[in-house]
Amino acid sequence: EEGCEVVLINPNIATIQTSEGMADRVYFLPVTPYFVEKVIAREKPQGVLLAFGGQTALNCGVSLWKSGVLERAGLPVLGTPMATVEKTEDRKLFNKALAAVGLKAPRGIAVRTVEAGLRAAEAVGYPVMARVAYALGGKGSGIAYTPRELRESLAKAFTAAPQVLVEEYLDGWKEIEYEVVRDRADNCVTVCNMENFDPMGIHTGESIVIAPSQTLTNEEYHRLRAIAIKAIRHLGIVGECNIQYALNPRDGDYRIIEVNARLSRSSALASKATGYPLAFVAAKLALGHLLPDLPNSITKVTSACFEPALDYLVVKIPRWDLKKFGRVSKKIGSEMKSVGEVMAVGRSFEEAIQKAARMLQVGVYGLVANENYSFRSLEKELRQPTDERLFGIAEALKKGFTVDRIHELTRIDRWFLHKIKSVVDCEARLAGHRLGAVPQDLMLEAKRKGFSDKQISLLTGSTELRVRKRRKEAGLVPAVKQIDTLAAEYPAQTNYLYVTYNGREDDVSFRRVKGQPGKVMVLGSGSYSIGSSVEFDWCCVNAALALKKLGYATIMVNYNPETVSTDYDICDRLYFDELSFERVLDIYEKERPLGVLLSMGGQIPNNIALRCHQAGVRVLGTPPASIDRAENRFKFSKLLDELGVDQPEWRELRSVREAKAFARKIGYPVLIRPSYVLSGAAMSIVFNEDYLDRYLQKASRVSPEYPVVISKFIMNAKEIELDAVADRGEVVASAIVEHVENAGVHSGDATMVLPPQKLYIETIRRIRDIGCEIARALEITGPFNIQFIAKDNAIKVI
Repeated sequence: EEGCEVVLINPNIATIQTSEGMADRVYFLPVTPYFVEKVIAREKPQGVLLAFGGQTALNCGVSLWKSGVLERAGLPVLGTPMATVEKTEDRKLFNKALAAVGLKAPRGIAVRTVEAGLRAAEAVGYPVMARVAYALGGKGSGIAYTPRELRESLAKAFTAAPQVLVEEYLDGWKEIEYEVVRDRADNCVTVCNMENFDPMGIHTGESIVIAPSQTLTNEEYHRLRAIAIKAIRHLGIVGECNIQYALNPRDGDYRIIEVNARLSRSSALASKATGYPLAFVAAKLALGHLLPDLPNSITKVTSACFEPALDYLVVKIPRWDLKKFGRVSKKIGSEMKSVGEVMAVGRSFEEAIQKAARMLQVGVYGLVANENYSFRSLEKELRQPTDERLFGIAEALKKGFTVDRIHELTRIDRWFLHKIKSVVDCEARLAGHRLGAVPQDLMLEAKRKGFSDKQISLLTGSTELRVRKRRKEAGLVPAVKQIDTLAAEYPAQTNYLYVTYNGREDDVSFRRVKGQPGKVMVLGSGSYSIGSSVEFDWCCVNAALALKKLGYATIMVNYNPETVSTDYDICDRLYFDELSFERVLDIYEKERPLGVLLSMGGQIPNNIALRCHQAGVRVLGTPPASIDRAENRFKFSKLLDELGVDQPEWRELRSVREAKAFARKIGYPVLIRPSYVLSGAAMSIVFNEDYLDRYLQKASRVSPEYPVVISKFIMNAKEIELDAVADRGEVVASAIVEHVENAGVHSGDATMVLPPQKLYIETIRRIRDIGCEIARALEITGPFNIQFIAKDNAIKVI
């Protein structure tokens, strides 16, 4: 837009960033001082941006600045000056800078050795927090109650960074964040304030976050806002930054915990929560523009020098995948373990938190009515937070714990606990009725409190489709609302939408635009988790751009605030909402698109393909019956037998006795494979009978509606993959990828080489032939992937 030539350094192949057409030149190189220096020497740029690549880019930039590389190259850092960056990252300088203008930081001492840290803790007084400088996701930080714990914590912390701050631990204080934007002329606005559900001691990336804050008084909100502006002006930040506070709920006292002089994960959340394009504005400010001169890209009329007003609230919940690791601690604390996050938009806290719980895709239907949750010790679950504490709170309220008792154990604000209690109370009232006897006002209350049709069906002994029918007959349908940055105080031309039951009418019309061939709905991939990352975002964005080129209007449905597919300028309409069967059908019935594209979003859309098809949704691409034949282990194995395509010996499991007999017959090791799973969830190699029982139970729990297949695991075999695109069963493009490790390492964990280096031409030809045969049998239209193993010239499909 500014006419600048852009050179990007990023080794991540899966992101939209490194796609053709984004930057003028892309270097797939590590973001380290050594390689960046080489690129600077070759490209001779006139400026460098460090604030957009997170901690990795910032640390690399600081290193280049300190070693004189930037100065020798005559290369200015655009945006926040490097001296300011150093002040925010070096804990000692940071505390000194805040003290100079009378702002409070936690009492603490910066140290560089373990012994100095122990002396500092004696001076500060236990418990203490060890906070690491220049670190990402709280790496190496921790809370210590005794010298022994601190020694352990410091030894770990010094492996992550050269400096550690030993400071007072503010137990039970609230954690609050503000996103602040400032330009070089000292115009300064706070774009979004956010409140952590969990108190201090849990990293903000591990905490449930609510925007805007719900429990601050008006005085507290404005005082913290004024302090944020004062701090950011004093530090001299240009662009976007994030300031984190601890706030004492008893007397309103505060401490500034940290300032990130860069865009962070919170910035992406704040941007999606408010509709204010933070990264875009920060880039313009870095080039010297001023806030009043930049237009608000949503209203197109007002300027970017404004503070968004929200007539809704958003809830972010982190997504953990701790179950993938055998002996890992489930406790959460000051160091990040989450791999992704979801964001739900609603007009009440109850609605948003229930939506967010479902979005996690961890087998829950909301806060309540979950079949597979039981806690050994609720008190322990509440006192020592784990990734399941939110559901533990709901369970405790059901078991008769009072709000005050839970507050004592968790230090979570009573306001949130009362809201969760209202969901639990609503569940109890619903559970007392059969579906036909549920009063209309109770049904409406349940929907407004975020209950899904599935939850209501479980509580009333009915089915999801019956609840849907009953609800629609009663005229209970959700409204589509806009996220317009100004709480509807100003006309907005926004296409950024969410669905809620706390509204009476739609903010948008669903008429077809004249001259347009029609609308296509693209389903995204939900939160990042192990096995589903930024690649699916790349797929969705490219699909949307290709549809636009063909003249179609595009509708994106996704709820991951960290993706490009949830940027409102990628599609004609963006629904920031659930990817559940119920919600997809709600949007489909309102929008009436030509069809739905499922194959770009990975496993989550695939899981609802068959149900959507049965409900009358037109699924574009591969027919849902074929998707089911490929995903259902039993049907797929049967198909291969019919085609005469070789595969390891297999059997569908009906009982543990049968499984043991089959395993003895074919010989260990065997492979247990559930259907419809992502990243090999519950897929296990079993080497003897002792472990067979345990792994079978795990597999049947992961996808209970679908069969589990047991097959012979072939040792020391080579694994090969075919990635291809087909049009009505005919392959139009394909690539063969060879694994470096032998079979048994999941393809997401394997080292791969392309093109293959150690395969015979005959093997490659046979793989392509088998691929064409399977594509034809399944009538595939769109992308597909087949995995093979090869041993002693025999090729088998796995």
